[in-house]
Amino acid sequence: MSRHFRPLTALSLALGLALAPALPAAAEGTIRLVEQPGISYLPFHVIRDQGLLDRHGAAKGIEITSEWAQLSGGAATNDALLSGSVDIVAAGVGPLLTIWDRTRGAQNVRGIVAGAQFPFALVTNNPKVKSIADFGPDDRIAVPSVGVSVQARTLQFAAAKLWGAENFQKLDELTVSLPHPDATQALLSRSGTITAHFSNSPFQQLALADNGIHQVLDSFEVYGGPTTSIIIYTTEAFREKNPLTYAAFVDAYSEAAAWIAENPEAAADTYIRVTGSKLDRDLILSILSDDRFSFDPTPRNTEALAHFLHDVGALKNRPESWRDYFFETIHDRPGS
Repeated sequence: MSRHFRPLTALSLALGLALAPALPAAAEGTIRLVEQPGISYLPFHVIRDQGLLDRHGAAKGIEITSEWAQLSGGAATNDALLSGSVDIVAAGVGPLLTIWDRTRGAQNVRGIVAGAQFPFALVTNNPKVKSIADFGPDDRIAVPSVGVSVQARTLQFAAAKLWGAENFQKLDELTVSLPHPDATQALLSRSGTITAHFSNSPFQQLALADNGIHQVLDSFEVYGGPTTSIIIYTTEAFREKNPLTYAAFVDAYSEAAAWIAENPEAAADTYIRVTGSKLDRDLILSILSDDRFSFDPTPRNTEALAHFLHDVGALKNRPESWRDYFFETIHDRPGS
């Protein structure tokens, strides 16, 4: 039983893509996972910290070797998954819907469980911007992946609500791809590189602690209520060829999510310990104690984005329900 954390750089990803046809399918008992920066990936930290994959694998009669890596942005995580470099990824609803649509009839990528439900905020250091209608040609809005990330798709959704579906890409020319930590630093430095950031926790809280930065909107406002933000997903081949490993992961993730809900203070300590975060513990605990923040594996309010993306032509396939882009693992849940 072993757990390794490895950086997944642009070079290693490029090599993975180049070698994709020759990569063998992962053997039962081996699992390679990708997370992104932020508290929304805390269940992955808990799984690794508490050895939950080892324990749930042993309960199913297998020894699990896990490798953990970090990337930024849905485009990079999707590329890594399709290259065969990794087995399971965590990213926003937007990246999942994109890869689900493009792999139907081929790799058949679908969601395993919902990863996190939390409002992510569009914040700015431009005092003139009170709504998205106020952004001008000199503004630059950082998102994890232009046109793909859940932040980028949510901005398109907001634009369509304001200016009509035919103008859903109105703000795309202002967006730039930048990892959350780098975007936050640029925003706080007022270097002019970016003037706004569609963020996530804890980076949005860190930015808003600066008096010169304010919130323009958040995702719950755009979607009209609590909405799943992060989804954990994989390919059909991995699920079918590794049923015990897959089941052990589902059990480990469910246990981690429940443990966080019951132990927010210990969970805050886990985040600090595993990520090496220098953020104030009280800030992290305040996020985990926020009623709007949840790691419930049941997807919430994801169909609104799915139908919007189909209606504007970003998806070829229109899902009838959320179950179309999730594996049967959680079809018995009251998702949406």
